[in-house]
Amino acid sequence: MEDKIVEVAFNTPVNQSFSYKWTGDGEVKIGCRITAPFGRRKLTGWVIGLPEAAPSGFELKEIEKVVDGEPLFDEDLLELARWLASLSLCSLGEALAVMLPGGRQERDIPALGLDDPVDASGDMRLSEEQTVALEEIRKEKGGFYYLYGITGSGKTEVFLQAAREAIDRGESVIYLVPEISLTHQLVDVIRGRFDCGSAVLHSHLTPSQKLKEWRRIQSGEALLVIGARSAVFAPVKNPGLIIIDEEHENSYKSGSTPRYHGRQVAMKRCRTSGASLIMGSATPSVEAWHLMEKKVIKKLTLTKRLAGGGLPEITVIDMKDKKGVLSPELIGAIRETHNRGKQTILFLNRRGFSYFFHCRSCGYEMKCRNCSVSLTYHKNSDFMVCHYCGYKVRPVHTCPECSSLDVGYSGFGTEQIEEEVQRLFPDLTVSRLDTDSASKKGVMQETLKAFRKGESHILLGTQMVAKGLNFPDVSLVGIVLADTGLNLPDFRASERTFSLITQVAGRAGRFSDDGKVYIQTFKPGTDAVRNAAEGNIDEFYSRELELRHMLDFPPFCRLFRIVFRGKNPGEVKEAAFSFSRELMKVNSGTFELLGPSECPLSIISGNHRFQILLRSGDFSGTHARLEKVYRNSRFPSRIYCEIDIDPLSLL
Repeated sequence: MEDKIVEVAFNTPVNQSFSYKWTGDGEVKIGCRITAPFGRRKLTGWVIGLPEAAPSGFELKEIEKVVDGEPLFDEDLLELARWLASLSLCSLGEALAVMLPGGRQERDIPALGLDDPVDASGDMRLSEEQTVALEEIRKEKGGFYYLYGITGSGKTEVFLQAAREAIDRGESVIYLVPEISLTHQLVDVIRGRFDCGSAVLHSHLTPSQKLKEWRRIQSGEALLVIGARSAVFAPVKNPGLIIIDEEHENSYKSGSTPRYHGRQVAMKRCRTSGASLIMGSATPSVEAWHLMEKKVIKKLTLTKRLAGGGLPEITVIDMKDKKGVLSPELIGAIRETHNRGKQTILFLNRRGFSYFFHCRSCGYEMKCRNCSVSLTYHKNSDFMVCHYCGYKVRPVHTCPECSSLDVGYSGFGTEQIEEEVQRLFPDLTVSRLDTDSASKKGVMQETLKAFRKGESHILLGTQMVAKGLNFPDVSLVGIVLADTGLNLPDFRASERTFSLITQVAGRAGRFSDDGKVYIQTFKPGTDAVRNAAEGNIDEFYSRELELRHMLDFPPFCRLFRIVFRGKNPGEVKEAAFSFSRELMKVNSGTFELLGPSECPLSIISGNHRFQILLRSGDFSGTHARLEKVYRNSRFPSRIYCEIDIDPLSLL
C-alpha cells in the first residue's frame, strides 16, 4: 500500500502546517484529528490537506494514530478557520483549537436567571411592537437586525419566534448568549418550544460531552444550537439564523489567542452562508449603534415592558457632602420598601471590605508583590487579596516604609456594605452575592432561591446581580457607587458605566409601576450617569460618538494593540521598542503609532507588560504591515507577544 501524505495543523504559535505520512490501515480524511511526533513531544493535530506529493528534501515522520473516523469540520469551517487565523495573526492550528471540541473553553461565570418574560409553551401572544419587529425580520433573508429594547420588553420571545420560522423552513439556528445567561431555565424553555432537537455548548461540558453535542449538530439531529461565544463556530447544516443576545457583553470577546469577537465571526458566517443575524440588548455597544446609524444593521425597537411594569423612578444622589457609604435617602427607601412587603437589590462593583490600605504619613500603599494593583482587604478572612493573581497576605498595623502607626483603609467593597446594612437593619435578612461568597458550589443557586421565596429581604452584590435577574417583588435598586469604572484609563469607561447603570436599574419594578432606583455618585454631571438616570439613551450614544469622532477612537478608526510581557522588565521593554522601530520602517502614513509604554496594569502575576497601539483608518494596509513585522520578528523565549485587534480593554 502506498504511503499517504497528510498535511497537519497543530495548536502551536508556529504559523505553518506540517507534512506527515500515513502508512496504517484505514482512511484518513481532511477534518480528522491525528496524533503524531512533534519535536520531542507527541501532539494531537488536525488534517487540513492530502497533497499528492511530499515536499522534497525531507524525511517525513509517521502519523501514530488517526483519532476520528469521520471529520470534525468541513471545507466551510476550514475556510472560516483560515479567515480567523489571518485576521487574528495566529496560526491555523490555534484558530482550529478554539473552534473545535477539546479546544479552550470560555471563562466559567456562574449562571443566574432568565431575563425576559417568556412562555415555555410558545402560546404567548406578541405585542404590537414585537409583531412589527418580527415582520421586519421576515422581509429580507440574510439581513442584519438589532432588537433594541428596554429590559423586560420581550426580546427573547421575538428571538424564539424568528428561530421557529427558520427551523420550519428546514434551516439551522445558532443562539448565542453570554455565559452568565446560559441557564437551565433558558435551555428548558427553548427545548420545550422546539421539537427539532437542540444542542447546548458551554464551559461546563466535558470534552466527551462537547464532542457528542458536536456530532449531533454535524449530523443534523440538532437544528438549534444554544451556547456561549464559541458556539458561533458550531457545524450547523444549512445555517439560516444566528442570534446574539445581550450583544454588548464583553464576554463575546475572547481574552486569549485568537482574540476574536463573536459578533464579528457571526457577521462573517452570515455573509458567507446567506443567513440572517439578529442581535439584541437594552444597551447596545457603541460600535453596534454606529452600524445602526449607518444602516448596516436595521434597528428594531421595543419600548414597553411586557409584564406590565413601568420604567422605574430614578433618583441621583450626590455623595460629595454625605457621610457614610449609604445616604439617608437610600436608607429611608430601603426601610419604606420593606414596609410595603417588597425587596431591595444593592449593587456595588467592588468585592472585599476595603479597597486599599495606605499610610497617611508617607503615602505608602500596599500593593500585590506580583501585580501593579492595590490589595483589597477582606475582613471575613482577614487577608489582603489581589483580585488579579490571587496573592494574599495578612494586614499590617504599622507602615512597612516609615513605621508610622497612622495607617488605615480607604474605599469600600461589598463586605463592608453588607456589614453596614446589617447594622442599620438588624431586623432584615441580607444576602451577599459576589465571586467570594458564591465560590462554593450551590451557594449562588441557594442564595437566589431564598431571595426569590422572600426569605431574604436585601440582595447585595457585584456584576452578578446586574444581569439575568427577574424577581417580581424587587421594587428598589440602590447603586451604592456608580463611579467605580469612570476613572479607568480606557476610552470605553463611560460606555461601560452607562451600560451597567442601565442594566442594574432594569431590575427594579419589572412587574409593577412602583419601581425606584437610587444612584449614589460623586460625579452626577457625567454623561454616563446623567443620561442613564434620565433614560436619555439616544443622547448618550450621540454624545459618545461625537467625542470618539473628535478624539479619533473606534468606531471611527481601528485599533491594534500589541502587548509584550515577561519576567524581566528590561527585556520586555527592549522587545517592545525593537518591534516599534520595525513598525515605523514599514509605515508610510498608514497608521499612527502610540507608545511603546507600560500598560496601565504594568505587572500582572509577575509579568511586566508594555504595549504599542496602532490607530488607523486603513485597516487592510495596517494589518498587512503589522503582519509582515510580526511574522518576521523573533522574540526571546522568555518574552510573549500578544496581538489584539479591536481591543475592548486597554488596561
